[in-house]
Amino acid sequence: MSQDELFMQRALELANLGIGTVSPNPRVGCVIVCDGKIIGEGWHRKYGEAHAEVNAIASVADKSLLLKATVYVNLEPCSHQGKTPPCADLLLKHSVLKVVIANLDTNPLVAGNGIRKLREGGMEVITGVLQNEGRALNKRFFTFIERKRPYIILKWAETSDGFIAHENFESRWISNDYSRQLVHRWRAEEDAVLVGTRTARHDDPKLNVREWSGRNPVRVVFDRFLRLNDKLNLFDRKQSTLCYNLLRHEEQENLTLVRLGEENFWQEMIHDLYQRKIQSVMIEGGGQTLETFIKGGWWDEARIFRSHRTFTKGIPAPTLNGRLISEEILMDDHLSIFANEPGVVTD
Repeated sequence: MSQDELFMQRALELANLGIGTVSPNPRVGCVIVCDGKIIGEGWHRKYGEAHAEVNAIASVADKSLLLKATVYVNLEPCSHQGKTPPCADLLLKHSVLKVVIANLDTNPLVAGNGIRKLREGGMEVITGVLQNEGRALNKRFFTFIERKRPYIILKWAETSDGFIAHENFESRWISNDYSRQLVHRWRAEEDAVLVGTRTARHDDPKLNVREWSGRNPVRVVFDRFLRLNDKLNLFDRKQSTLCYNLLRHEEQENLTLVRLGEENFWQEMIHDLYQRKIQSVMIEGGGQTLETFIKGGWWDEARIFRSHRTFTKGIPAPTLNGRLISEEILMDDHLSIFANEPGVVTD
């Protein structure tokens, strides 16, 4: 690994600390190096707050060293005024010697303008260092910007004989305690979690973060004819919830009913999530909902727990064609993660 790759790897590690707190912004880390030593580092900690470059420069004790320093940042510095000033201007203000970047920002507001501004200011700029790793880290952001939809993750647990629920649709406790805790961590990392009508009715999930620390996701449920009982946990008004239906639109405290057309119901729902700047969605069931997303091709990643338990009969687990990208043993559960498209790099 070259020196540039080594310091970029550190920038990526810092960037990853922002998962679950910076969306819809990308995760960005920044490392400042002078004479082969790190003199400052930082990351984008929370949406609306200072960017990685700002935090990294603020951490440098001797600002005079910036004149001969190299800045490593995993995403092209912004060049526009948003909730914070342009980071490209900040780097120019401090006259850093060189900037090394993993990925260009494909957001049309940036799209090479940050790099152009730095070079026009006389700064040396190197791009493409660990670019695949950078794309993987910000897969949610790049999907949202380039495909104009959220990054969609499918998640389910199945028995060793291939069922996700009993015949009465009850599906609790297939996976073990450790796997369920991991799911709560995942919820804290994604913008939204979605379930179908049957799962809402039979499992009455809360879809919040209880066995991990972090923010609660937006809860999403579809109920075409608004037949779900308003006493369900999903409608407790304790966290932001979207209910997609065919009948009416209504805004309530922490609950929004969103009316969609029947013909393109799913596409309209995905587009509405995009319009609400929801960058990622985890689909937690049930089987029919998961199959709909699989058949529509509306998924990027699938996380499947296989338990040692057996049901003998019940609701069959979905089937999908995907590229296996990782496997892990979690006590007596087996976790497999698949990517939808060959060549997609995931972290």
